[in-house]
Amino acid sequence: MAKIDIISGFLGAGKTTLIKKLIAEAFQGEKLVIIENEFGEIGIDGGFLKESGIQITEMNSGCICCSLVGDFSKALKEVLEKYSPDRVIIEPSGVGKLSDVVKAVKNTGSTVNINSTAVVVDASKCKMYMKNYGEFYNNQVEYAGTIVLSRTQKISEEKLNICLKLIREKNSEASVITTPWNDIDGKQILEAMEKINSLEKELVEEEHHHHHHHEDEEECHCHEHEHEHEHHHEHHHEHHHEHHHEHHHHHADEVFTSWGIETAHKFTEEELQNIINKLSTEKSYGEVLRAKGIVQSTDGDWFHFDIVPEETELRKGTADFTGRVCVIGSNLNEEAIKELFQVA
Repeated sequence: MAKIDIISGFLGAGKTTLIKKLIAEAFQGEKLVIIENEFGEIGIDGGFLKESGIQITEMNSGCICCSLVGDFSKALKEVLEKYSPDRVIIEPSGVGKLSDVVKAVKNTGSTVNINSTAVVVDASKCKMYMKNYGEFYNNQVEYAGTIVLSRTQKISEEKLNICLKLIREKNSEASVITTPWNDIDGKQILEAMEKINSLEKELVEEEHHHHHHHEDEEECHCHEHEHEHEHHHEHHHEHHHEHHHEHHHHHADEVFTSWGIETAHKFTEEELQNIINKLSTEKSYGEVLRAKGIVQSTDGDWFHFDIVPEETELRKGTADFTGRVCVIGSNLNEEAIKELFQVA
């Protein structure tokens, strides 16, 4: 039976980087399928991962939490039948709810077992995202078996501890990986991801009368935390009404928008750098949470760029069949973005 690992994370947390690390260091010799469900019109991650020679199933059926439950189970079944993989990595949309993904995988039938659920959390932005995007962000943290912190090498111990405290308030049982990724082997990360499930299995075997925990995601993993957990859910609920009523029980496509183009336009490196700087710092384009692109330069090279708040990357990379750009955020000013990328 294929192992199914769900690796989620908010936009730009570093899911793809983590998956590449696991492919290189932990999954060697396994027949592997990656299922991406990107929020947005254009699946740019496919281009990034194709460099590793991995079979990609791109499902750009829009927003994960709206379209996933029906279609996704069917797609997963097809993947399992067609490829008979040893392992399936599911990389959900950065704004999807992890609970929806878990539900959809379980809906595929009794032959499917979730091996691990991990969420990648950018330690440097944890506080800001919890405050601004509570409903989506917190759901990923709450339902994760393992929380893999990214960019821990870039922040102070004090900031890291604040992030850990916030995470622990939402999920007291997950394993949390705080070591910078360069200092740790992918196999160690995988062991941490899988350990939570083996521990859970042991608990279930010891206490048969708790077997219903697996069916009911709202249930808590450990009996002694039950009252605390219920209180936590009530508190979580009230919190939305106070601060996030505009996000409460919304689908991701009501809060986030995605703008994407395919373009044959050629940019100079200087122009691209200028575009990236503007998108990442100027508020006139809206709240840009993530932007990615693969475009050709005027001298024939191809550039790959990547933007998350406070961080940008521009590098030379492999060619694509055409230039592609995708911008995700809230309250995006699409006209201004079109102008920026010189779209007629």
